[in-house]
Amino acid sequence: MVEIKNEIQYERIIERIEELLKLVDNDTPLTDKNMVELELLSLLVVEYEEKNYPIEPPTLIEMVQERMAEMKLSQKELAELLGISPPRISEYLNGKSEPTLKVARLMHQKLDIDPEILLG
Repeated sequence: MVEIKNEIQYERIIERIEELLKLVDNDTPLTDKNMVELELLSLLVVEYEEKNYPIEPPTLIEMVQERMAEMKLSQKELAELLGISPPRISEYLNGKSEPTLKVARLMHQKLDIDPEILLG
């Protein structure tokens, strides 16, 4: 199996991908030699990045903060939405306490936070 073995190979392949991206577009046939090469090199890069630069899932605190920003909610408004006190929201956001199962369920329902993140 072919794989990227080191950072130098990775960087050269990234450079080649950038060159190829200038040669193809959405109308380029999938059988075009540049498109085939781009596809193969992209697969190698994805595999290398997943192995060497894994993306950690966000923490519960990060997800709650992100949802608050997306929904333009203050801590007080979030507390009202979840039916809990503002100080409790502050404790969650500061990592001083974890939500109860009931609150976690509400966060999933009202904030669309993945249960895996909620349960750690």
